[in-house]
Amino acid sequence: MFRFAEPFYLYMLAFIPVLVALYLLTVWIDRRRRQRVADPQLWEVLAASASAPRRHIKMGLCIGAVACILLALARPQFGTSHSQTDKKGIEVVIAMDVSNSMLADDVLPNRLDRAKLLVSSLIDHGTNNKVALCVFAGEAYPQMPITNDYAAAHMFLDNMQPGMVTLQGTNMAAAIRLADHSFTDTPDVGKAIVLITDSEDHEEGAIEAAQEARKNGRQVFVLGVGTTEGATIRMADGSLLTDENGEVVRTTINEAVAKQIAEAGGGKYFRVDNSDTAGQQLMVHLDNMKQSESSASFDEPGEQFVGVALIALLLLVAEYIIREVKNRMMKRIQIVRK
Repeated sequence: MFRFAEPFYLYMLAFIPVLVALYLLTVWIDRRRRQRVADPQLWEVLAASASAPRRHIKMGLCIGAVACILLALARPQFGTSHSQTDKKGIEVVIAMDVSNSMLADDVLPNRLDRAKLLVSSLIDHGTNNKVALCVFAGEAYPQMPITNDYAAAHMFLDNMQPGMVTLQGTNMAAAIRLADHSFTDTPDVGKAIVLITDSEDHEEGAIEAAQEARKNGRQVFVLGVGTTEGATIRMADGSLLTDENGEVVRTTINEAVAKQIAEAGGGKYFRVDNSDTAGQQLMVHLDNMKQSESSASFDEPGEQFVGVALIALLLLVAEYIIREVKNRMMKRIQIVRK
């Protein structure tokens, strides 16, 4: 099937007739000016070596080269080429806390946005890993099944916001159980659960869920986002979150619980602050997990722009070789008359 990968450049071919028109207008203006200021017979003598056909041919070659360059930029494609790549990686399920407390700004710009920056770097770092995304607050929901489609992962990550889960709270047990069931059945491959939370206002059962996940061959890593000093929670409308008594809510990270969950899950706990330390430490541990080998085969469209670009190059070379004046040494070889 023939197609253009970048058809936008085809619209620019509409300027080719404009270039032709401008050139013809220039030729006409030059001829009129010459008729006004010079005698025709005298001009024939003075411009005996000049060749109007050569000038037209050179311009035609230039315009043809421009058209070929635009066609090459449009990337004509025909046929397919088969490729196969071998990959070694692990499986990572990331469970993101999207409760209202993640809007606290004790880390900048706030806990949730800081966590999303970390996860984005994590996705880009593990280019051979498979990734799944979950969100949780009082309940846990899957966002993206496990895949190596990193563009989709970034899209889902960007759309994570408080309010996605209506039931508030921090149900880490539900998040771990959901993550535990999000892996593939592939044996002999490292499988990691990355729980990102401030672990505040948590419900019971998270430690037991982490222990169960460990029995199933998962490692549970916990990233604690926030500070022990805490901060207020500024909502999307700019107001501060208050409790049922009208008091401004102040949220602090619960590191003790987060560390217990990580220990129960056979993983590690890392504190997320305004630096990249936590993300780098996590990446080191993930890189040390057992990786599985897999091969992926795919068909790519056959690119044909090289041939079109070569034609453009030949036209430019021809334009450079042809002179606008007659060559006395090549009178007998009349490629261009006059």
